[in-house]
Amino acid sequence: MRNVIVTGVARAEAAVVDALAGLGVATVHEAIGRAGYLGPGLRPIQDGSRVGGTAVTALCWPGDNLMIHAAAEQCQAGDLLVVTTASPSTDGMFGELLATSLAARGVRGLVIEAGVRDVAELRAMGFPVWSAAVSAQGTVKETAGAVNVPVSVGGQIVRPGDAIIADDDGVVCVPRGDVGQALAAAQARVAKEEQARKALADGQLGLDLYGLRDKLAARGVQYVQYVPEGAGDGLG
Repeated sequence: MRNVIVTGVARAEAAVVDALAGLGVATVHEAIGRAGYLGPGLRPIQDGSRVGGTAVTALCWPGDNLMIHAAAEQCQAGDLLVVTTASPSTDGMFGELLATSLAARGVRGLVIEAGVRDVAELRAMGFPVWSAAVSAQGTVKETAGAVNVPVSVGGQIVRPGDAIIADDDGVVCVPRGDVGQALAAAQARVAKEEQARKALADGQLGLDLYGLRDKLAARGVQYVQYVPEGAGDGLG
């Protein structure tokens, strides 16, 4: 690991990130080819939050949050802090005091592939967090890592300045250079889903709407008439 703090990173356009956030993680994930999902291991500590922001990344050593404090200096309004560790860790690396510092800088939330604590306080102050664990076990501030370098979270590469969208369904990352294309694709998907929603509300079955009857037949699925148990066996 190269111990660096990269400054002045380019960020995805804020208005486009906000528009993506409004469409939600599942829609964006599907629209960009089922890419960028950071996995089911990252879960919100709160219900009902939907945020979008530009990534500031922090790579820490397990059990050590020194680089989260260093990352706070690089954060600006509209950012979302993304933290991971050099090897797996569930320690509570982030809590109320760090959230207070980030909120003062206009940071919209935290995604951390490790643990958090002070959960009740974080919920009360309305600072949204998606984490891999909740743990009262704290950390030290001793070991150098890196800030604003590409990091791997949930098997996906997150680069500083990428768009991060997070809600009750999880977290998705959209590369900074792809946000415009992603927004157009997501909006088209929303329009298509609205048509499907209307058809389903009017009583049409998904089997017909999506042409699934032919697919069932092609896979050898047959419709057979139900016969009550014992019928036709001479017992009644």
